[in-house]
Amino acid sequence: MKKILYFDGVCNLCNRAVDFVIKHDKHNKIYFASLQGETAKTLNIDYKNLDESDQSVIYQNEFGRVFDRSTAVVYLGIEIFSFGFLLYPILLIPKFIRDSLYRLIASRRYSWFGKRETCRLPSPEERDKFLP
Repeated sequence: MKKILYFDGVCNLCNRAVDFVIKHDKHNKIYFASLQGETAKTLNIDYKNLDESDQSVIYQNEFGRVFDRSTAVVYLGIEIFSFGFLLYPILLIPKFIRDSLYRLIASRRYSWFGKRETCRLPSPEERDKFLP
């Protein structure tokens, strides 16, 4: 199974995060799918009914396990950074505390960073990494 980062395709902050992950994914193992796209529908997530703070990042590991909010961000960091294992202690912080900070940023991401009219189009070099 593929490692997939699901992201809000119209969110500027989310698209910058995708650029960051592409740059730091040294093993080239992570694929990307917009939450508005066809691949996200396989997660049985009703995107339109999600709270705006839940519509930003979901990470699925190679075993098919799905992580959301702050947990997705931590596991993604563990995956892409050479010393990512140093991020594991963050998971000891109760999820409701980690997610409070996550929701604060996620709920304001459009006003702070802006929003696109349409989902991001990958460059020719990135095309193989993006799922429909």
